[in-house]
Amino acid sequence: MIDGLKEQVDRIIETFVAESGSIQTVDNLRSLKEKYFSRKKGIITDFYASLKDIPVPDKPAAGKLINELKTRIEEKLAVQEKEILSRAERASDFTLPGIDLPIGHAHLLSRIREQIEDIFLDMGYEIAYGPEIESEYYNFTALNFLENHPARDEQDTFFIKDFANTILRTHTSPVQVRYMQTHKPPIKIISPGKVFRKDEPDATHTPVFHQVEGLLVDKGITFSHLKGTLELFIKSFFGKDVNLRFRPSFFPFTEPSAEVDISCFLCFGKDPQCRICKGSGWLEILGSGMVHPQVLLNCGIMPDIYSGFAFGMGIERIALLKHEVIDLRMFYENDLRFNSQFG
Repeated sequence: MIDGLKEQVDRIIETFVAESGSIQTVDNLRSLKEKYFSRKKGIITDFYASLKDIPVPDKPAAGKLINELKTRIEEKLAVQEKEILSRAERASDFTLPGIDLPIGHAHLLSRIREQIEDIFLDMGYEIAYGPEIESEYYNFTALNFLENHPARDEQDTFFIKDFANTILRTHTSPVQVRYMQTHKPPIKIISPGKVFRKDEPDATHTPVFHQVEGLLVDKGITFSHLKGTLELFIKSFFGKDVNLRFRPSFFPFTEPSAEVDISCFLCFGKDPQCRICKGSGWLEILGSGMVHPQVLLNCGIMPDIYSGFAFGMGIERIALLKHEVIDLRMFYENDLRFNSQFG
């Protein structure tokens, strides 16, 4: 038994010497270690496992042979590892310039959202979140949308199959409704998040985009408070030289309602060929208005005691204007040539 084991050990040593002579890299060395010392199929591991089948009188001698084999192979591998690392160190030229590894950064849309949030947080607003999958009640009914309003049609809104009256939210206004139903005035929140509409992708539309909406409800709130709030935000974000313009509009959930334009911060209305304002001198930026009394009632707030204002803006729209991006789809194409400009 011992003689047969010694012959096996001798053959293993011959094989190992031949294999170790061709090792040139750390990977080669690692593979050879795996072959001999792997816990599952290692050659040395199998030798130790075979000790249980050796007669008791022969076990001490057999164990000695296997231990000597293990020690010899380990010592040889240690010497070779030292030689390989030494060669690699000598081959390195430390006078060469270092490798410039790219450093990642937040996406432009994330940075714009954070800037908007920071401005309103400084004004004392809180951030509120809500579900992206909504009921028609919170997305439309509670916000004073009529039953036949076009936004309720399937050509405009994503309906969840097999779930009645369940949709992907088309704006973040449902967050405001949920918040008003669970909190008493004074209320002062913004609700940023992802929204969904059935728009064909083009330079100014995508079926998925991002909004930030704001809501303030308290006693004695007027349109002047809305105007002052938006003026402070816009001048903080775009610069103190930018002016505002309010245009009458209509939204089911506000009355009165207004679209808000800002003066072109590139040409200030002086360039008929301006690539941003197209010579008009104004840029549409957001919608706003006083919260409709019916919306307050739907949320359990008495409109004869409280009033409020609301506003909403698209983050992509803000980013397009501020950074003069010509096509909204560029935000989603993952082109590093584009994304790296905003690091």
